[in-house]
Parts: sequence; C-alpha cells; structure tokens
Amino acid sequence: MDNVTPGTPPDGLEQQGYNYLALVLGVPLILIIILGNVLVCLSVLTERSLKTATNYFIISLAVADLLLALLVLPLYVYSEFLGGIWTLSTYICDALMTMDVMLCTASILNLCAISVDRYIAVVVPLKYNRNQFSVRQLALITATWVLSLGVASPVIFGLNQVPGRDPTVCKLEDDRFVVYSSVCSFFVPCPVMLFLYYWMFRGLRRWSTGRSRSEVARSGRRTLSLRLSSALRREKTGKTGSREKVVYVMPVGLSPTSPSTMSMASPTATPVAEEQQDGAGIVPESDPMTTQMDSVSDADPAERPPREGSSRENGLAKAPGAKRGRRNSKSSRVSGRERKAMKVLPVVVGVFLACWTPFFVVHVTKVLCESCAIGPTLISVVTWLGYVNSAVNPIIYTAFNAEFRNVFHKLLCCRT
Repeated sequence: MDNVTPGTPPDGLEQQGYNYLALVLGVPLILIIILGNVLVCLSVLTERSLKTATNYFIISLAVADLLLALLVLPLYVYSEFLGGIWTLSTYICDALMTMDVMLCTASILNLCAISVDRYIAVVVPLKYNRNQFSVRQLALITATWVLSLGVASPVIFGLNQVPGRDPTVCKLEDDRFVVYSSVCSFFVPCPVMLFLYYWMFRGLRRWSTGRSRSEVARSGRRTLSLRLSSALRREKTGKTGSREKVVYVMPVGLSPTSPSTMSMASPTATPVAEEQQDGAGIVPESDPMTTQMDSVSDADPAERPPREGSSRENGLAKAPGAKRGRRNSKSSRVSGRERKAMKVLPVVVGVFLACWTPFFVVHVTKVLCESCAIGPTLISVVTWLGYVNSAVNPIIYTAFNAEFRNVFHKLLCCRT
C-alpha cells in the first residue's frame, strides 16, 4: 500500500490521468439538480394553490435531493475526476458516506411517506384534510429524516475506521453495513410503497365503478319518470275526453325562479304540457322534473336547494343534513383530486425504482457473491444513474402537473 498523505495526490495519479468526462457530466448535473429542486420549493412556498399536504412531502423530497447536490455530488465528482482516487482526509470520506446513505434513504422514505399519505387520502378521505398540514403529516416527515439519520449514523461514529483501510479509496468498509443499509433504505420500503399504491388503485377503481353505477341508476329513474308522466296524461285524457292541462308539482325547496320548474302555488302558472281532446298521450322529449332533480343531485351540496322538511328563516333554507352533505361533497371532491394526483406520483416512484434498483442490486451482489466479477466501471455507472434521479423529479412535476409548470414558468420569467 502506498503511503499517501491526506490532501496530497498519489504518485500514480498523473500517470493515470484525469477523468474530464466526470466534470462534463457532473457539473451540469449538479446545476440542474439545484435549479430544479429550488424551483420546486419556491413554487410550493409562494403559490397558494400548491400549498397542499402532498406538496409538503414533495418539498421534503426536494430538500433531500438539494442537499445531495450541495454536500455529496461535488466531492463525488472531484473523486471521479481524479480517476476514483480519494485524496482528502478519511474523516471527510466518512462524512461523505454518511450524508450519501442518509440522503438516499431520506429520498426513498419520503416517497414511502407520500404513499402512506395518499393511501389515507384515498381510502379514508373523510379523515383527510388536503389543504391543511396536519400533525400526522409532520410526524411522517420527521420520522423519515430521523430514520434516515439512524440508518447512516454508524458510519460517522467510526464504523468505517477499520484496520488496514486504504486511504486512497472512499467507500463503505463494512460489508455487513452495506447489506444492512440496502435493506433499510431500499428493499423494505419499496415493497411497502408498491403494496400501498396497489391498494390505492384498487380503491379508486371501486370508487369509479360505484360512481358509474349511480349514474346508470339515475338514468333509470329518469326513464321511469317519463313513463309515469305519459301514463298519467293518457289516463286523464281518457277520463275527461276534453282538453286538460297537465302540470308538474315542484317539491318544496326548489327554486321558483328556475326556468325548468313549474309550481301549482299560483293559479296563473304556465302549463308544462298540453294534450289535445282526442289525441293519444305524447311523451315529451325531456321531463323538466327529472332534469331538475338530476341536476340537483349532481350539484355540490352547498349549491343544492333544501329538501322537504327543511326550515326556512328570512327566505334562507337551512337543511338539517347540510353538514353531512358537505362531508359527502368533501369526500367526492377529494377523490377527484386524488385521481389527478395519482397520475404524477406513480411516475415519480417508477423513475426512482429504475434509477436506484441497479445501484442496490449491484452493491449487494458484490458483497454476497465474491466470485461475481463486478468492476469499478459498473459501480460508477450505477452510482451516476442513482444521482440522476435527483434531477429527474422536477422535470416530472413540470411535464405532468400544469400547476407546477405554470409556476415554474412564472418564476423563471420573473413574472408576478
């Protein structure tokens, strides 16, 4: 082993040469990660429409990526530029390894926390407040960072200080810790995250199926109403044999100013349909009563007219079940929003798995399979691929979320 003083390049460095490709790829990557994740944080903190519970988890994920670009990548690019040779102190190497493990673990645990938050929002929406940052969400984010620090802390406490350590190589020296950190950082959270997303998609599919069935039921009620009204007109025409007006009775509480409803309260009310003396019953093209009731049932409970039995004071209706209706409306609105949010988050998770799975598989295989020929080039490639993930997340938000895209454009163009 060469006797290398920290801070002094080894004798064979000049013979090996510098890796300028590491600078060409590394410096732009660092700048992209910093710019993209700073924009994510500023977008959520400055735009009111983006201040939702889910986006605070995204801020936590962006902070982990940002710290990775500021604290880990510069030293890693410097080492790669020197051909993978470490020339700094071993204590700086241990600090680098600690931050690397902690921030990588924080990224995947943040994604796992997002999946837990999404699961609650989809499965039990009445207990989920989308627009307010709750104690539960604060506890999830705090637990994410505490667990990440706990996984990485053995390195900074001297786990890497093993006898016969090569000071020219910066890596995790304990093979058992490599397996332990990989299990805690990747192989346990990922199945949990995928399992939660599976149950979320099942819940959303059941919700969509129930909604389509309710629409079919409403269509059936509308058809039945048309048939009953037609039969009533035919019966009245047969009994009287004379021209008779047929009117629809408006339920109590429907707005008297609605153009599609008629009332029996006034003797001058305009008839809805007339039938001739000896003509057969004609089914109208649309039933105003059914149309009105369907539009009422589809409206927001806050905009719906009160039902029968509601009290009126000073011309304002106060329905006894208004609070329950608002809760049901909140559940419906949240479900719709969660369906839109679910279009972005699976992409983030999929890209994360594509970037980091090779890294963990290669490192664990190298430890467990001593006969496997895994060279430094492959290790360098999978490590770079993992770091690229920190630059991809802001691009995903911009491509799949119109709100993020608009705020990014506004911030970059310095528009108010």
